[in-house]
Amino acid sequence: MNNVRPLARRLFPAAFGLAAALVLAGCAPATTAPESGNDAGTPTAGGTLVYASGDAEPSCLDPHVGGNYPQALVSSQYLETLYTKDAKGNLVPWLAEDSTVSQDGLTRTVKIRKGIKFTDGTALDAAAVKANFEHLLDPKTASSTGYLALGKIDSMKALDAATLELKLKSPDNSLLESFSMPWVAIESPTALKRSQEENCAAPVGTGPFKVESWKKQDAVNLVRNEDHVQPVATPGHEGAAYLEGITWRFIPEAATRYAALQAGEVQIIDNAQPDSIAAAAKSQGIKHLDAPRPGASNRIELNSSKAPFNDSKVREAFIHAVNVDAGIDSLFFGTAPRSYSPLSSVEPLAYSAETLFAYDPAKAGELLDSAGWTERDSEGYRTKDSKRLSLAFPVSTSQSIPAEQSLFEQLQATAKESGIEIKINLLDLSSWYGELFTNDYNLVSAPYTKVGPSVLSILFHSDSTIPAPSGYFANLSQVKDPALDELLDSAGSTADEAERKEKYAQAQKLVLEGHYLLPLYDQQNHFLYSEKLRNVGATTAVATPTFFDTWLAK
Repeated sequence: MNNVRPLARRLFPAAFGLAAALVLAGCAPATTAPESGNDAGTPTAGGTLVYASGDAEPSCLDPHVGGNYPQALVSSQYLETLYTKDAKGNLVPWLAEDSTVSQDGLTRTVKIRKGIKFTDGTALDAAAVKANFEHLLDPKTASSTGYLALGKIDSMKALDAATLELKLKSPDNSLLESFSMPWVAIESPTALKRSQEENCAAPVGTGPFKVESWKKQDAVNLVRNEDHVQPVATPGHEGAAYLEGITWRFIPEAATRYAALQAGEVQIIDNAQPDSIAAAAKSQGIKHLDAPRPGASNRIELNSSKAPFNDSKVREAFIHAVNVDAGIDSLFFGTAPRSYSPLSSVEPLAYSAETLFAYDPAKAGELLDSAGWTERDSEGYRTKDSKRLSLAFPVSTSQSIPAEQSLFEQLQATAKESGIEIKINLLDLSSWYGELFTNDYNLVSAPYTKVGPSVLSILFHSDSTIPAPSGYFANLSQVKDPALDELLDSAGSTADEAERKEKYAQAQKLVLEGHYLLPLYDQQNHFLYSEKLRNVGATTAVATPTFFDTWLAK
């Protein structure tokens, strides 16, 4: 077996060119390759890392419940997955030892690694993994990401302690990619028998840390798992993590997080803002980890199920009426290269079509005229049958950084020049979900992280208009196209890699040419950290940092 580790991304100092990030081969996670010119030095055991998150505090620390990115960030420290990614981006076994699939693609057999225990003493085996999958697929768990990822599993059976057999409803060539995500991480089956409230407060995993306590609206306290056994050993690092623990704080205000990092009160922050990244590049004491997410690009989706975007001409006109490039250039300081694809640029099968997204007010005007929006009201907005061309755009403040909100305002201004009104409504997460549930939107920005191109089925297949048990549904542009469904079904089930690539390219082309979305940039995942925090850079398959090999310099 190859000696590999969880995905280690190189750090980007001054110029921070985004390699574009939120998912198959070897066997094991790897040590972080230090950035050029940065001698991490000799590891020192001890100390508590203080992490400051700008994401909304999870309501549950179990990523099976719901399944959002803040859960993935913290749970990656105490839960582990069946598969992970190595430093080259290849999918490799982790808690699993191997996996095979039948010729018809309907039976997946997973071999579970031996000799690993959860922090409550329960042994990892095939029955434990089966219990986890049952937990994820149980509607009472209210899973979204994990539930959708395992949706093709029809039944499962532990053939022996090390062998789990999965029967599938249809072939699923993305299943191992799904196994690499924190939302499908493996928890103690003993702990899962507790109430959901108990399990949400302190999930039990096999990771290098474990949950000691959680003071809500303040911090989650993690302590070192002294009995941790890495499924595949890191060369030169045996046994437990170097850090004694991690204090996972929640500091919503970006400037406060950055000030705390500068003052040495915390050692690493997430959701770093573009201006802070630019400032950090000039600082000797602060470093930058750029780990964009796999899955979908950050994008604005256009709700095609209702007027005015049920007219493809109006959708196309909107895309040409907004000056995305100018906004990104002025607000993101080079940290967010423009995307022209439904997929993150770290997805090998991403298809881009830059020519479809030129800022062209003249073309927007022609399209709107041909669609019947020929008149203007007293404020300069276009009208049709005395109704203003107005677009409702609910924005979640917890999922959209201030720079992005400013970008939306710039798009609002350029759209007005073409006679299109955009009504931006900043909402808390609960209210934002309410707008989506009642279909009270024309535009929406909804990040979705999943390993691999199968995220396209979640985002654009007509079946995805049916909510997951959590109430979440993903096809927010509400595309209902049998031809697209057929492409996505075929791409997701074929055993031929060339056919998979071609079908996913055709599907992306159809979505882009249908003007169902406006790609912006990769899902941003910027971390700033103190130079005293050494050997930072190892991440999971969904680009969440892990700290097994990290230590604090004295």
